[in-house]
Amino acid sequence: MNVITNTLNIYWYLIPLLLLPAILKSAWFKGVFGEFLVNFSLDKFLAKNQYTLIKNVTLATDDGAKQIGHVVVSPFGVFVIEIKNMRGWIYGDEKRKQWTQKIFKCSGTFQNPLHQNNKNTQTLASCLALSSDQVYPVMVFIGDCTFKTKMPDNVTYARGCVKYIKTKQDIHFTAEQVNEIITVIEAGQLANTL
Repeated sequence: MNVITNTLNIYWYLIPLLLLPAILKSAWFKGVFGEFLVNFSLDKFLAKNQYTLIKNVTLATDDGAKQIGHVVVSPFGVFVIEIKNMRGWIYGDEKRKQWTQKIFKCSGTFQNPLHQNNKNTQTLASCLALSSDQVYPVMVFIGDCTFKTKMPDNVTYARGCVKYIKTKQDIHFTAEQVNEIITVIEAGQLANTL
């Protein structure tokens, strides 16, 4: 017993080094890192005088509450960002109810994430009394996935999120309206009026 204890005392620092590769390859770490990358990109590459990032927005709905991970408010519109951590090949299009994920020989389907994010977008627009052309859904995929079918412009990898947001240049809101929207969202008083 004493020999084992002495050996562990000498080599205790090797245990984290041995676990590190497994942690770095795990889906959990890739999800956390992907989320960090999206947050970093939105914070670093969108001008702070024009874009405001709000995280973890909760909407009160008829069937409970909805959580939106990221909302960007700007004079160019409100962007509702949904992040999916996926791996493998992704097949889908805007209109299909189900998309396909293929990992090696295994295939599975999942709900079209655009439908979910469009619902979040419509709910947020309703809560803020905005028209649907002022609120944009953005779908961001992180992890080791590859699109195998053409995706709409608002479906991107982490690095494409900022690029898509910057394509919207029509002014929808004055500075005063932007501040009002931010205040309402941050106050958490978003009751659905649908």
